[in-house]
Amino acid sequence: MGVTGTWQEGFEEHRGHLWSVAYRILGTVGDADDAVQEAWLRWRDSDHGSVADRRGYLTTIVSRICFDLLTSARSRRETYVGEWLPEPVLAQDGPEDRVIMDESVGMALLAVMERLTPAERTSFVLHDVFAVPFDEIAAIIGRTPEAVRQLASRARRRVNDYAPRRSADPSAHRKAVEAFIAAATSGDLPALVAVLDPDVVWRADGGGVVSAARLPVTGAEKVSRLVLGLVSRWYAGTGMSVQVRTVNGRAGLVLVEPSGAVNSVAAFTVADGRITEVDVVLNPDKLRHLRV
Repeated sequence: MGVTGTWQEGFEEHRGHLWSVAYRILGTVGDADDAVQEAWLRWRDSDHGSVADRRGYLTTIVSRICFDLLTSARSRRETYVGEWLPEPVLAQDGPEDRVIMDESVGMALLAVMERLTPAERTSFVLHDVFAVPFDEIAAIIGRTPEAVRQLASRARRRVNDYAPRRSADPSAHRKAVEAFIAAATSGDLPALVAVLDPDVVWRADGGGVVSAARLPVTGAEKVSRLVLGLVSRWYAGTGMSVQVRTVNGRAGLVLVEPSGAVNSVAAFTVADGRITEVDVVLNPDKLRHLRV
């Protein structure tokens, strides 16, 4: 069979779904790409005629790969310098065409899922997001169906406990983000404080590669002064531009250098018209896949 044979076409029609699964389990674009590529290689060497449900079969393959990758990555993330945040995806950037931009792909929720064990996270994503039956997940992670049920339930409770409040209205979210940018770039401290929740949390991921706060900064006054300090130091006079882009499904901020390279990406969580969380990715290793 040639390179354009039906077995390849059968894989390609599910590629977006597979990447969507991989990104939610792993939280990294590069690893998700690698997982899908490895799934393609395994599918190539499979007995295609014996597969009745290609989507289910391929979901099992990519999930097993992701579970193994996440298990090996856990120790690296535990020694990561500063805050570890997921790699962002932008609308019309490529990978996001393969991601269904729902609640489960928000940066804040993906960050919360870092609290889960690999088995909990895989069980939660597959069952709660993609409706994979417990018995199929059990075969993927090497547990019993009842154990998987408990893992998913425990993960769900932890996600519900730590997931931030979030506005269901995209327009209200965008309005708050635009107000934040206007206040920050004009140096308007009162306006900036006003758009931030009193208990707002600022997290920054520099990975030890670039300067970033290694611990979360909390409180509207502290975060406002931090933002204005960053603007005066890095943005003003550097020729950088600010773009409002769709970051993991909601309006966010992309800071672009004169060369066109992405300097940083900020994802926001908004509730009741105010910003409650800001997740800023500055680590260049996590931004290389982005194009603006």
